[in-house]
Amino acid sequence: METLEFVIYPDGRVQEKVTGIVGVSCAEVTAAIEAQLGQVVSQETTSEYFAQEVHQSANATAQATFGEW
Repeated sequence: METLEFVIYPDGRVQEKVTGIVGVSCAEVTAAIEAQLGQVVSQETTSEYFAQEVHQSANATAQATFGEW
């Protein structure tokens, strides 16, 4: 599940935490929000940022041979 969590401090700072989004796409998701919030002072990446999406595909081949009756 993708979640964005914001903590707004009394002094106006906003802490943003993104979970469930793999790779650099989290930066794409949050870019518009960050532009509206103001200047980004610091940024820490998590292990999810460096992870790569796994795409699995399965191909099955069935081969049957029949002996002589």
